[in-house]
Amino acid sequence: MSYFYTAAVFDPFYKIATEALLVLQQLVKVIRPLNIQVNFDFTPYVQPIYTSTLQKLRSPEVDQEVKERAIACMGQIIANMGDVLQQELNTCLPLFMERLRNEVTRLSSVKALTMIAASPLRVNLSPIMGEVVPVLGSFLRKNQRALKLNSLTLLDTLVTHYNQFIDPVLLRNAVSEVPPLLSESDLHVAQLSLVLLTSVARQQPQALVGVHEQILPEVMTLVRSPLLQGTALNCTLNLFQALVHANLPGLGYRHLLALLMHPILNQQQGQLLHKQAYHSLAKCIAALTLQVPNEAVGVAREFLHEIQNRRSDAHLVFYLLTIGEIGRHFNLNSIDSLAQIILNCFSASSEDVKGAASHALGAIAVGNLKQYLPFILAEIEAQPKRQYLLLHSLKEVISSLSTSKQGLEQLLPSVPSIWTELFKHCECSEEGSRNVVAECLGKLVLVNPEELLPQLQMALRSESHLMRTAVVSAIKFTISDQPQPIDQLLRQCIGQFLFALQDPEPAVRRVALVAFNSAVHNKPSLVRELLPELLPQLYSETKVKKDLIREVEMGPFKHTVDDGLDIRKAAFECMYTLLEQGLDRVDIMQFLEHVQAGLKDHYDIKMLTYLMTARLAVLCPSAVLQKLDQFVDPLRATCTLKVKANSVKQEYEKQDELKRSALRAVAALLNIPKADKNQHLAEFLSLIRSSSELQPLFESVQKDSSVLTSSNADSLSMDQS
Repeated sequence: MSYFYTAAVFDPFYKIATEALLVLQQLVKVIRPLNIQVNFDFTPYVQPIYTSTLQKLRSPEVDQEVKERAIACMGQIIANMGDVLQQELNTCLPLFMERLRNEVTRLSSVKALTMIAASPLRVNLSPIMGEVVPVLGSFLRKNQRALKLNSLTLLDTLVTHYNQFIDPVLLRNAVSEVPPLLSESDLHVAQLSLVLLTSVARQQPQALVGVHEQILPEVMTLVRSPLLQGTALNCTLNLFQALVHANLPGLGYRHLLALLMHPILNQQQGQLLHKQAYHSLAKCIAALTLQVPNEAVGVAREFLHEIQNRRSDAHLVFYLLTIGEIGRHFNLNSIDSLAQIILNCFSASSEDVKGAASHALGAIAVGNLKQYLPFILAEIEAQPKRQYLLLHSLKEVISSLSTSKQGLEQLLPSVPSIWTELFKHCECSEEGSRNVVAECLGKLVLVNPEELLPQLQMALRSESHLMRTAVVSAIKFTISDQPQPIDQLLRQCIGQFLFALQDPEPAVRRVALVAFNSAVHNKPSLVRELLPELLPQLYSETKVKKDLIREVEMGPFKHTVDDGLDIRKAAFECMYTLLEQGLDRVDIMQFLEHVQAGLKDHYDIKMLTYLMTARLAVLCPSAVLQKLDQFVDPLRATCTLKVKANSVKQEYEKQDELKRSALRAVAALLNIPKADKNQHLAEFLSLIRSSSELQPLFESVQKDSSVLTSSNADSLSMDQS
């Protein structure tokens, strides 16, 4: 079999040679897998596979695709069989260097060398190490994103696995090319750059000496960016930890602490930091402190002293968040009155300070649940005016501890007391507090679904509409797009919560629609079988209900208030989500009727139904074509509507945006085959083209949609490549 494929490698037709090399590459992974132990004797096949691939790799007169595939195949052979090909390394490794220096094959060579360097066989790469590091450093200057990304990955892999063979001077020169890559304009490149710097700081810290003066200002610019979140932020935290652990001159704990505090202490008027920057800086300081634990309490005390000195709001936010992040990892109960001083900040005039204090109180409770959780629960009971902020502190505790096994073990004994306290406040007068209670209940149910989900089901029968609203809202927070232990239980009982769509109270129906939307979006399998029963209720909520419309007198004027608008918006949003998740269980003609009714509704609903019309034109064009007249008439009414002469500027802007959205829907309808034969649409199109107002708008919309279509096609081809 292997003979057949090695022969096919030399086929004169390049497509066959390319596919043969691809098959050989897969064959190598099968006969010598690196992740599992097998008893199969692969050695008889090594030489023929290696020899045929080497011959193709050496050949100068082969197609570009064959060259790239030969490089990839040889990379796989050395990665999986390098231990039995040690005598051949002096032949093939210089070939990789040749291909690395060639502009056409350099990217493929970087990827192949990454495979080899990452191999658990630890193939001897010392013969080329002195050449490969400078070449990779030069690639970081190239204006080719894929080459930068792969070069950073290869450098990181070499530093991690082969640091003993790398000359620190050569590595320092390569690392000196990294600072320009630490930019928010390309966070993926920045993230891999941070990973490389972290590996260098751990494996060869001396390579950073001298270069760190160029690196740290760029890292600090990145830390101040509002875009630094998630994985990129975690990579930054790892870098700071590696730097403080390396203990290089000028990069000790106090030096780095001063560096991280500098943006806060030296803010210029008019150059305020973004909110996210405060969180990032606080997390960076906590990450540093994790490496030097004996500094934790001392730094927290210093910052608490600064809070008591009542400096500017920006300083207060920073100190509160940082104490919280340190307290998340360390027990700070040796600091007198810590919780009370943080609690006093709840009285600040600044909403940012209040929010930071709430976050900090929750975070220190994560680090010492035994002491601070009872304090938070007691304060929720005793301080009605501070209830909203205290509930946010409680939410921080639940959210932080429910993400890890260790955290869950800490949280579980406290669940009954938290649950009891939350249930007391399901009916509190403040809507914001009720929303946080619902979120906390949902997150707690995930911690112990077998016991807590039945309690939510029982609470559904409550006579209080506020209790029912909180319970149905809570269910939304139990549904995520990832598989969870609760899924099987939810599948059995979610219908009970979603049938709250029949509740006499509008507020309960609205949250039931939001929960339905969440289920359709995140886990459609939960509700697929219930759709025949739920859809009639969903459609019912898309209709204007006169009993929810009231007149309010405002001085000499009478103003109409539609209390059903939010429910209708929630219903149409749910319909839009159904579109995105597939219409296999939906009667499309009935669905279209309700979309068409929405085209004549309020501004917000019109905007939604215009989007739905454009999507429907793509998903079920033949059904839309049958009802095209009913789509065209309301779209025409919107586009020809004149704003009253005495209207305010916002009214003109609103109407202009409506017309644009309506014309986007028209452009989508025109893409349906045979739609141009429809008399209503043809007349409307003629009206648009004869209008000095609508024609330029329509041209602009068509241009935008064609650009979007081509960019989607480009991204699809990039994904496939």
